[in-house]
Amino acid sequence: MEATLGSIGNPVKFKQQDFQALLKKSLQAGELFTDPTFPAEQRSIGLPEDPDPKNAIEWLRPKDISKDAVFVEGTTGTTDICQGQLGNCWLLAALSCLTMHPQLFEKVVPPKQNLSDSYAGLFHFKFWQYGEWVEVVVDDRLPVRQGHLLFSYSHTRNEYWSALVEKAYAKLTGSYGSLKGGNISEGMEDFTGGIAYSLPVPSRTTRVLWRSLTAALSRGSLLSSFIQASSYLEVGKVTADGLIKGHAYAITDTDTIKKASAETLVYKLRNPWGFVEYTGPWSDKSSDWDDVEQAEKQRIDLKKKEDGEFWIGAEDFSRLFGIVELCSVNPDSMEDSTSTWTISEYEGLWAKGSSAGGSRKYKRSFWKNPQFELNLTEQDQPQADEDDDDEEEDSEEEAMTPEEKKIAEKQRQKAKECTVLVELLQKDRRKRTKVHFRYIAFHIYKVPAELKGLCLTQDFFKKNRPVGRSGKYQGVRGVWRRVRLDPGNYVIVASTFRPNQPGEFFLRIFSKTGNTLGRQDFTCSSGFLTVMATPVSSEDQMRVQQLFDENAGADDRLDAKELMKLLNTVLETDYHLPLETCRQLIFGEETKGRSSLNRGQTETLLSSLRSLQSIFFKFDEDSSGTMSPFELSSALLAVGMQCDNKVVDLLYERFGSGELHVPFHGFVSCVTRLRKLFALYESETSQDVKDKGINSWLLQFLPV
Repeated sequence: MEATLGSIGNPVKFKQQDFQALLKKSLQAGELFTDPTFPAEQRSIGLPEDPDPKNAIEWLRPKDISKDAVFVEGTTGTTDICQGQLGNCWLLAALSCLTMHPQLFEKVVPPKQNLSDSYAGLFHFKFWQYGEWVEVVVDDRLPVRQGHLLFSYSHTRNEYWSALVEKAYAKLTGSYGSLKGGNISEGMEDFTGGIAYSLPVPSRTTRVLWRSLTAALSRGSLLSSFIQASSYLEVGKVTADGLIKGHAYAITDTDTIKKASAETLVYKLRNPWGFVEYTGPWSDKSSDWDDVEQAEKQRIDLKKKEDGEFWIGAEDFSRLFGIVELCSVNPDSMEDSTSTWTISEYEGLWAKGSSAGGSRKYKRSFWKNPQFELNLTEQDQPQADEDDDDEEEDSEEEAMTPEEKKIAEKQRQKAKECTVLVELLQKDRRKRTKVHFRYIAFHIYKVPAELKGLCLTQDFFKKNRPVGRSGKYQGVRGVWRRVRLDPGNYVIVASTFRPNQPGEFFLRIFSKTGNTLGRQDFTCSSGFLTVMATPVSSEDQMRVQQLFDENAGADDRLDAKELMKLLNTVLETDYHLPLETCRQLIFGEETKGRSSLNRGQTETLLSSLRSLQSIFFKFDEDSSGTMSPFELSSALLAVGMQCDNKVVDLLYERFGSGELHVPFHGFVSCVTRLRKLFALYESETSQDVKDKGINSWLLQFLPV
């Protein structure tokens, strides 16, 4: 049985390129593969071209660069990766972490690839992308300047797997330039499919932090760290201890060094540059090693050479570093847990003017953001070694005062019994030379039983506060939070900080077995006739009678031009209707195929337009004479038509005249079109149509 498409065993073929088929074709033709989808050109570099001819870039295959070139030399390790002339330490630090976990490494770098047997100049790699694994094929032509690789290279200079992984990832994101600058968590997640999150170093005592990171490494988590720069000018600055501010370091090991009767907790780190090392206590050249027995040095494989790898004491690490980035392959890697987890994944989008409602400060539009329903029914099984902060409770309590222990005990008593992990990722924000992340966050709301299954409205969010959130809005690819909640019904709202910021996102939610999740969609509905059935005023009756007496033909009917004349004598100047809208109004009535209206239909239509104008005035809150799509959705609800975001998006595209705001005549057209389509759906006798539902019907016929 074939594995599910998008799984590691059956990855999605990026650019529809099948590695095995391309390999077979190249071998049969006796030609080295040349990739047309990522050409050996400047646009694949994605950076400004150097005008100096001496710095011209060549694209060469490994054996054209080094006669001793190999794909992997011996075994893979952290020193296989050195950073070239590209600010992608975040990616290479994550790759360094990956080399410490052979099973994870082979997912990204499939085995049995080399530069000798069945060599055809192409390689393949796998990356996790928003819920599915993607296979990327590349040729092995690499950018070279003055005889040396321009970007990532091996410390031995003749090993090429890391340079080819970097090329494949550059192809995935658009260009090498798109890799410039980033967060380590991005690389960690894309190499594992795991969940990445940040841990502030000062939030833990030195011993508790060391124990937590040691446990995380033993459970297969990827770890890295960096020193926060106070300003952009400090990024890249080398400190007196030989550390680089704003630079990513891989944490590859922890240990306890025995020296005489004392023990010292240490971390093993690596600088992706492959050089510039820490020079403080327990570094390669430190005198701290002088009194350590040779057997102990051999046990930890101490190497005193400039390879970017070094040891650092736990006390100094906690003093010098600010943030640790962790990536757990699954929730159980975050804790010594044997619980069963279910995962739900959703792809969504923020559409300008419709579902991009912005943060909670934008009260009129926040409710329009995508909503996801979460039903928690099964409590967690109590586990002695589990707590909210993923650390050992007894270790933390060693440093607590009696008063702090009392507070901690109260917090444990109040702890909720349903554990949920929520991660929101924005998609495809790395495009060639531009990297632009929106500021994003999510909020979780408790929903009363009577509102379960309903799309929550503006009124709900005005009266209720979130019970959980991802934290402050951040301009990063992903935000993550683990929360504990009482059993019940919840809604998760994903949003950008400002409204009308379009983009796609990916939401995944881990929960314990027995809990269910779903997209908070609803069925479009219409109560138009009931809402709009207002009496015709005597004044309007007189206007209609007079116009009919003066203009109606022998059939006693008004065509579109005559109707426009009548309506525009009643409506205010700024709200006059164009001829096309009047044609739509006639089409919306039951005319038996005629393009005109009788007296009764005209009277009713005029009354409806007056009601629509009143509603338009009410929801045109900024008195601009137009209505934003956010206001449009509320106005349609007031008319008696409930429409989901996809339908409102189509209405906006269809009747917004290409502008962000909809004029009055566009609003009239929306209502007229919807009213007709609702009526046609009700009269439809096809069971297939009924099975697909009204939402599908509207999406099919609104664009027509």
